[in-house]
Formats: sequence, C-alpha cells, structure tokens
Amino acid sequence: MAEPKSGSWRNSMSGRERVRHVAELLDEPTPVQEIADQADVSRATADDELQRLQSDDWVTETTVDGTKAYDLNPVRMLFDEVTDLIEAHSRDELESQLTELKEEQEELATEYNVSSLNEFREQLANEDFSAKQLRERRNVIATWEAINTELGLVKHALQLYDDVVELSSPRTDSLSTLA
Repeated sequence: MAEPKSGSWRNSMSGRERVRHVAELLDEPTPVQEIADQADVSRATADDELQRLQSDDWVTETTVDGTKAYDLNPVRMLFDEVTDLIEAHSRDELESQLTELKEEQEELATEYNVSSLNEFREQLANEDFSAKQLRERRNVIATWEAINTELGLVKHALQLYDDVVELSSPRTDSLSTLA
C-alpha cells in the first residue's frame, strides 16, 4: 500500500476522510488495524468507516491471517475506469486507442514470432535463455499484460459508450414525473 500524505493531513482531514483516503490507496487486502494506523485513527473509527464504504460497494471485506481486512472492490474499480475513459474520450478517440493497442500487441507477436501471450510464456519454459534474456522477456510479459488490460478497458468503454453518455447527460425533456 502506498503511504498516505504525511504532516498536516490530520489537521486538514477528518478521521473518516483519512480512512477513505487510505482505502483508496489499497493495493491488496489490508487488516483494519493497519488501515487505522495509516489513517491515524482508532480501530473503531476505521472499522466503522470501512463498513460504510463496504455498504456503498467501495471496498470488500475479507480476511488476512484470520484478521478482518478490506480491499478495493474490483467491480467498482472496473466501472470507474471505464466511466473515466468514456468521460475523457470521444468514441472516435477510443476507437483510435483500440487500433493503437492492437497494433502494439501485433508488433510484439511479430517481433517474438508468437501468436499470443500464452505462446510467448510457453517459450520461457521450453527454451534456454540467459538471465538477461529472461529479464527482457519478463518486461515484455508485463508490457503485453498492460496492453491486454488497456484493450479490455477500451473495449468495455466502447460497448457501454452510448449508455453511459445517455445516462450521464442532463435530462432535457420538460415533462416532470412529479406532475
């Protein structure tokens, strides 16, 4: 987990705000006491705020070594990322991004003479590479995985584009359902 802001954050944010800030930085399931320590609040305050965040679907409850812990809700994170893409880019821009990402993926496949990331990974086990070559290939795997993640997000954004734009646009009809 990344370290939260130090210094005067205790003076500028309430305890609950600090718990939310720490929760936003979670990169793995984290025990309540560790979150409380990072937020500089009591365990009870952290637990109460984390339960509220769970009821709002921001975090999920789990256990770490038999201790209650929380992690960011991956479904919520996915929808937030897709929504952010849609808000930041037009449909044309997203389609261009999709094309660029596919080109990067195809360039990797061509450069390493494979048809997929799985095939590329299989080469690690089947061929004898030097440590330098293995490090390079691990970097390629990380790049390929990042491209795959971005491809998935852009595809989801394109699939949901019209719905999100329509639902986030202000209503312009003058009919009221309260009349």
